[in-house]
Amino acid sequence: MGHDPRVSWPALTSALTSGLTSCGLDVLDVGLAPTPAVAYTASRGGFDAAASVTASHNPPMYNGIKLFDHRGLAYGEELSRKVEETLASRSFRRAKWDELGRVEEGDVDGYVADTTSRVDLGRAWKVALDLMNGATCVTAPRMFNSLGCLTHVVNGTPVGLFPSGRPEPSGETLSRLSWLVSETGSEVGFAYDGDGDRMAVVGPDGFIPSQDRVLASYAAYMVESRGGGLVVTHVGASMCVEDAVEEAGGRVLRTRVGDVAVAEAILQHGAVFGGEPIGAWIHPDFHPCPDGVLSSLLLLKALEETGQTLRKFVSRAPEYPTVRCKVPCMDRAKPYVMERVGEELPSLYEGVEEVLTVDGVR
Repeated sequence: MGHDPRVSWPALTSALTSGLTSCGLDVLDVGLAPTPAVAYTASRGGFDAAASVTASHNPPMYNGIKLFDHRGLAYGEELSRKVEETLASRSFRRAKWDELGRVEEGDVDGYVADTTSRVDLGRAWKVALDLMNGATCVTAPRMFNSLGCLTHVVNGTPVGLFPSGRPEPSGETLSRLSWLVSETGSEVGFAYDGDGDRMAVVGPDGFIPSQDRVLASYAAYMVESRGGGLVVTHVGASMCVEDAVEEAGGRVLRTRVGDVAVAEAILQHGAVFGGEPIGAWIHPDFHPCPDGVLSSLLLLKALEETGQTLRKFVSRAPEYPTVRCKVPCMDRAKPYVMERVGEELPSLYEGVEEVLTVDGVR
């Protein structure tokens, strides 16, 4: 179990620990830690499950509990529903006084050491980091510095009120990071969300690439490095993913939106890589949880191996105009609306070859 720095973490972790130990379960508390570090620890330490107390990129007043299985794979809809049903029916086992679980303190040192040992950088990169006062404050600087990088950090102290703004690597946040890259003469900059399972990247000279193109270009790089293979993304990602991956000799499988769906498909189909355009990237050779810091280190390695700047690296993926917005709709009307959209939308365009309805209409 671990948590991000939100001010409500003591109450939630105490309640969670009490509940688990009262059922006879032992708990290893790694404290303040990125969600992927918690999931990784479960997958390597012989644990039955893991729990990260976090609300990810949401504002500081929110918090929750994200659960993972013994592989470090986040609970999907079925397991989450079972948890809710068990809680509602109170059909869980209560331990006797002499069978209560134990609590041990742990850390993320194993995660940091193992991850950095598997990334070999050939030179000292100048890197700017915006940690957004989140959980990566305890891992990212250590990991980059241990690999010889020269880092410039802003918002590097974990603060649960997130004084630097909502901990989401997009929009105004990336403009701030772009300024830091220019001011420090850095070669690249990375930003992370509150619990560290997402990242975004910017280059020098004010270059803020579309995260769809970054995902597509890196996916193509992964396919080329493996001599082919399958890449998984969701239905909301740009078609530039297919363009780049297929040109590199790979295939693309699309799932419903959400990193859990992407991770499940990666494991089911043996994909070499998968991710979402919000910066949640999954490297199954490491673990099935999206990992922002790991992804940024491996992207840095890709830039090094190709000898390209970030601008050149993402140029292999075409840029398509993409608008993502939220349309207000009453819950009871959604099934009817989506049915009509599925019926009428294909007729508005010529040359429609396929309509995906795995999650909405594409």
